[in-house]
Amino acid sequence: MMEERMGNCWSYTKDQFDNLEKHTQSGIEFVERYSKFVKERSEIEISYAKQIRNLSKKYQPKKNSREEEENKYTSCRAFLSTLNELNDYAGQHEVIAENLTSQIITELSRYLTELKAERKSHFHDGRKAQQQIESSWKQLESSKRRFERDCKEADRAQQYFERMDADINVTKADVEKARQQAQMRHQIAADSKTEYSNYLTKFNQEQNEHYYTLMPNIFQKLQEMEERRIERVGVSMKTYAEVDREVLPIVGKCLDGMTKAAESIEPKTDSKQVVESYKSGFVPPGDVEFEDYGPGQTMKRTVSETSLSNSRGEAKERPGGGKSKGKLWPFIKNKNKGSGPEDFSHLPPEQRRKKLQAKIDDINKDIQKEMDQKDALTKMKGVYEKNPQMGDPASVDPRLVEMAMNIEKLQSEVQKFEGWLAEVEGRLPSRSDPPRRQSGLYESQNSNSTMVDNNCAQDRESPDGSYTEEQSSETQVKVAIANTPEFDDEFDDGDEETLPTIGTCKAVYSFEGHNEGTISVTEGELLFVIEQDKGDGWTRVRRNEEEEGYVPTSYVEVFLETNTKGAMTYI
Repeated sequence: MMEERMGNCWSYTKDQFDNLEKHTQSGIEFVERYSKFVKERSEIEISYAKQIRNLSKKYQPKKNSREEEENKYTSCRAFLSTLNELNDYAGQHEVIAENLTSQIITELSRYLTELKAERKSHFHDGRKAQQQIESSWKQLESSKRRFERDCKEADRAQQYFERMDADINVTKADVEKARQQAQMRHQIAADSKTEYSNYLTKFNQEQNEHYYTLMPNIFQKLQEMEERRIERVGVSMKTYAEVDREVLPIVGKCLDGMTKAAESIEPKTDSKQVVESYKSGFVPPGDVEFEDYGPGQTMKRTVSETSLSNSRGEAKERPGGGKSKGKLWPFIKNKNKGSGPEDFSHLPPEQRRKKLQAKIDDINKDIQKEMDQKDALTKMKGVYEKNPQMGDPASVDPRLVEMAMNIEKLQSEVQKFEGWLAEVEGRLPSRSDPPRRQSGLYESQNSNSTMVDNNCAQDRESPDGSYTEEQSSETQVKVAIANTPEFDDEFDDGDEETLPTIGTCKAVYSFEGHNEGTISVTEGELLFVIEQDKGDGWTRVRRNEEEEGYVPTSYVEVFLETNTKGAMTYI
């Protein structure tokens, strides 16, 4: 009846204490196994996310490379967007790994510690109760055996008394002694019986309490512990699924981004971009004129004024006496693998114009940056002058001088590239009109050229089959400078009279004068000033009767004579 009343309670298995111990141990091992499974899944997610990020990084366009140049095409931009979305996609797998670790692995680890401690406590109480009932049982058995022994000895003593009492040959004293011995043994047996009865009552009470109170309570606690363990595993499994489900919206957005990037690809736009990127600006060559053969005449290839082949209009002599045949422009391959000359003269006109304009924009940005920094330092210097305790104003001067030099250098670069750009866009005079100041080589070329040569002088075929500018980049700069109004008086042909000395100067910094009209100076060198700065940042100096030229004003310390415009010093 009692067992039926217990129903599904673990007390029904009161005699299966050892089996329950094994069962609960296997439950703990299952939780450990599931925790290990989640941990390995987390490691896989981290490894997968790392590989995805490395893949995305590997295919990102490199800076200052052809791949970065290709990003102007919609297909390349779409691929870049896909790589960025893929990087975000990898981030979601990192979130999965992080949530699995924090919400499952860490929690299960802490719960396992508590579970093991609780299980140990319950089974300790169970073993203690078992030891108690076993000890009570041993006491009962001992009292029972003692009672049995005392009863047998009492019977033997009674039988001996009866024999002695019936024997006529035994003295009365011996009979009395036997009677007393029998009475003592009966009293001992009675005491043992009472003790046995007491132990029996006690054992029955303890046994009843053990099987119906102590052990059921212990089994009930173990049952509750096991049910909580099973419930906890179920919650962890549900969390395992929820962790993945939580990132699905963001993963979906990443995939939508990839789809949107793919849909943004426009073949027509890319085709137009190809035309915009590679159109040369060359004019197709004109018809080839007929050349008649006559005695004493050499057949020469005649090119039209718009031809892009040999700009000289005459064949080049080979070492063996033969002639190298020029190639028409559609079939010329550009073999220049390097960066090319500074003025981009190896590029077709349109491409050269774009490169020059981009270079000018970059330099202007650098100039603006330097000017902003210079303004900030100037304000700082003003603050130091008003509040000397905040800093030494003189400590800012070297940096201001350096910035001024950088700005002048960048401005010089801008002028140089603007000159080349103006030449490409046709804003400079035609080369058929000789500039005021040219190198001897260029003058001889112009003096010996025909009209066709002058029209075609901008381009020539290089030995590797590509077209380059007729003049070097340095010569083009000289032409541009020579035609600039502020340099008209500075680069005459040398027919002017020798200018008088108006002061002296000391070179504060060394200057390498590579451009025409400039002069190299070394730090600490003393020179004569023959023309002061007119606002363009250059001072004209003379070393001796034959060496004179311009140096940056910021590179020298000028001391003008008192009979000029007052004593002035430039640093």
